[in-house]
Amino acid sequence: MPGRSNPTLRQRRLGVELRKMREQAGLGGTELSGLLGVSPSIVTQMESAKIGVSPERVRSIAAACKCSNTPPVDALAKMAVERTKGWWQAYRGALSTSFIEVAEMESYAQGLFTWATTYIPGLLQTRDYASAVFSRITPPLPQHDLENRIEFRLKRQQVISASGVPCTAFIHEAALRMQFGGPKVLASQLESLLVDAERPEISIRVVPFDMHTFLGSGENLMFAMGPVPELDTLQMDISRGVLFFDSPAELNTHRDLFARMDETALPIDQSQDFIRSIKKELDDKYD
Repeated sequence: MPGRSNPTLRQRRLGVELRKMREQAGLGGTELSGLLGVSPSIVTQMESAKIGVSPERVRSIAAACKCSNTPPVDALAKMAVERTKGWWQAYRGALSTSFIEVAEMESYAQGLFTWATTYIPGLLQTRDYASAVFSRITPPLPQHDLENRIEFRLKRQQVISASGVPCTAFIHEAALRMQFGGPKVLASQLESLLVDAERPEISIRVVPFDMHTFLGSGENLMFAMGPVPELDTLQMDISRGVLFFDSPAELNTHRDLFARMDETALPIDQSQDFIRSIKKELDDKYD
């Protein structure tokens, strides 16, 4: 069977988790290959997601590594049988891999937490606001690329909304005041946030300027909960795309970060009042 030339985010994550399992058992690749009765190259290809892994193989690896933690093994075995192509695959070749992989991560999440410091989270953006965010890029995007990005972002929103996955958005006041597209676009975006805040699966929490501290880094973050904590994923926006993190240290650090945000951000009702007050400022100033 020919190897995969372009494994997906999920396929790579499965390989990473198998490698972690082997390393935690103190086994080298050659040692594990001997226990499985395969060549060392097969172990390397499984861990790099260059070849597929059956659920039976996942369980054999867990047994060889003396891994008795059943829930993660069951979750990995379930990942191994995933064969359906996600809706995002239709955009391969039209958008960068980072866009595709964010949608893939979201679509399998059991819950989402976001931290936004510079702009409204993508899953809550209006069309005009998203257009303004993408239009700021230098050099300017060709029109067809701009439209592809906007449509993809709106499709992500539709999919997550239909799934009912709970989403908590922590939004810094700076992001609420940045006028991408001008005051009218921002006012419409803030009104849209208030509408979204009424949805049962959406929680919007504001972190105002006068909070006693600034939590975390300045990057926009998304924390996607997996079926078990070991399969959680952190995604970070950077200037040239996105980064994904799955190490236990990074996940624990950001679980703590979001727990502290939950303690310090304004409650839901006060957050909605805060958003209304900013919108009123805009209306009074520019109407």
